[in-house]
Amino acid sequence: MFAKPFRVKSNTAIKGSDRRKLKADLSAAFPLLSADELSELVPNKEELNVVKIYAHKGDAVTVYVLHKNPVFFEVDKKLFPTVYVLWQYPALLPAFKTWPPVLQKLTGGADLMLPGVVVPSCGLPDVKQGDSCAVTLVNNRAPVAVGTAAVSTEQMHCLGMKGRGVCILHTYMDYLWAFGDKSGPPSLPDAESEAHGENGEECEISDKEEEEVDKCVEEQHSPEETVTDQAQSCFEELSLVEQDEEKGEKNNEKEEETQDEQKTPQEVMDAMLLQCFLHALKSKVKKSELPLLTSTFLRNHMFSCCPSGKQLDIKKSSYKKLSKFLQTMEQRYNIVRVKELTKGVESIVEVDWKNPELRSFSFPEDTDVESTPLPDGEEGEIPYHPPEITTLYSVSARLEPLFLNANKRKGATLHPAEVRSIVTEYVKDNELVDENNKNYVTINPTLCDCLLEKSEYQEVVSLKWDDLFSRTLGRMQECYQAVFPGQPPIVKKGHIEPIDITVASRGSNKKVTLMKNLEVYGLDPAVVASVLQHRVQASSVLQPVPGAKDRVLVQIQGNQIQQVGKLLLDHYQIPRKYIQGLEKAPKGGKKK
Repeated sequence: MFAKPFRVKSNTAIKGSDRRKLKADLSAAFPLLSADELSELVPNKEELNVVKIYAHKGDAVTVYVLHKNPVFFEVDKKLFPTVYVLWQYPALLPAFKTWPPVLQKLTGGADLMLPGVVVPSCGLPDVKQGDSCAVTLVNNRAPVAVGTAAVSTEQMHCLGMKGRGVCILHTYMDYLWAFGDKSGPPSLPDAESEAHGENGEECEISDKEEEEVDKCVEEQHSPEETVTDQAQSCFEELSLVEQDEEKGEKNNEKEEETQDEQKTPQEVMDAMLLQCFLHALKSKVKKSELPLLTSTFLRNHMFSCCPSGKQLDIKKSSYKKLSKFLQTMEQRYNIVRVKELTKGVESIVEVDWKNPELRSFSFPEDTDVESTPLPDGEEGEIPYHPPEITTLYSVSARLEPLFLNANKRKGATLHPAEVRSIVTEYVKDNELVDENNKNYVTINPTLCDCLLEKSEYQEVVSLKWDDLFSRTLGRMQECYQAVFPGQPPIVKKGHIEPIDITVASRGSNKKVTLMKNLEVYGLDPAVVASVLQHRVQASSVLQPVPGAKDRVLVQIQGNQIQQVGKLLLDHYQIPRKYIQGLEKAPKGGKKK
């Protein structure tokens, strides 16, 4: 649920009545907590905040924050503890044990599958379907994930320990954890792990087995996919391998590699940001370009230094803003000096080319010149640029003989100009231009089969050039190509869906404005909703579009079509022909 960034709707101090209600709800939900423990988690006088957020899929979640750490979160009127609380009270929830390499998959948004559950000698905890439960790692009782049981313990045994075991909601190293102080789990060894490590020998999973671990986790965003028999049974073959003293050095190297692999997405993005920053300064920026706008530096230099196959996104880093990142680079490394030359616009005015960090930096081999940022348009970030949309035509099976000489098979996409050129070349090569009137083309058997209807076979012997082209295009599959700056073209069949803006009624006299298909044009619905919310001072909600995968509907209070139109046309520069519903804007008189 928190594998991707969430949006904070409000952050307020809890009221006295709500504090008492929360304590009563916690007492009912977690009877193992004593009165003193409840008072520690929900103190009477210390500040306790209620943070209302929207998860990346639009789920409304209430988070309770104490001492700047999230302690509980509420989903569908059910309370769950965070890992921060479970580290204090590890026995608060029944726990399922798994292997350390699985944690990285859980953090990425996967559920825990039963083949990945380690069954202790005392047996599995007794849970019912939907019960809250925790996930721990071998050799440590400190929970690293919280979720609900997908099936009961009895059903787990009946299924032969195959299928989904725990539906994960929150994990160590996800964005809810990052909302706190980002502390790590304590070391709480259990009796079994102590027994395994009697002689100071550590138990690890071999590299080969780690590959098998990856197969035993199913991603949340494709729950309809079934797990193969090999993935379901692979954990049965896992065994703890004792390491000899002679292999100690190799084991330490493997542990370091595993730690690198288990970095949070935020830490990975921070490292990539620093790499692109140093690479851009060392290879792209010239002294003659200074002072250089920070936005230009990001757009023209840093993004072109992004490693191949990856995408630089400042919003996914711990800095969030370019200005904050550059400020850190200035204070920590003293590589650049940034100054606000005009109000609200920052520029790099000086670069220390002799800086040891910059001089010791070596260029990575896997850079991709065409890597670009995700569109946003917020202050301090590269502005959003709309995609270039071009109409294309796909060769159909019926027209394939006409395009064979140009080596264009069925399914090949062509620009209209290319179609005209290929057809013209075909006519000239086959000497089909009418000798008496060069405005006409003589129909040969191939053109007859490709372009004429059956009723025209005996009647039509020639066609005008314009008629020839229009018939050819009319019998091809229309497609469209969307090209975002610096990204490979995206080609899809049919017409591009316009951004649809509608007004709906809610209740007796309330209206809301709805927007969909923003993703088609590379717009982030959450960002658009946030900008609109500030512009019109009205609440906004993100909802999944029924029947459409990976599409989100933006709902904002009131009839805001005029403001939506200004935002899309003026700020994001979307052409009017790709926006549907602007005519529904209210046409009122001037306000006095």
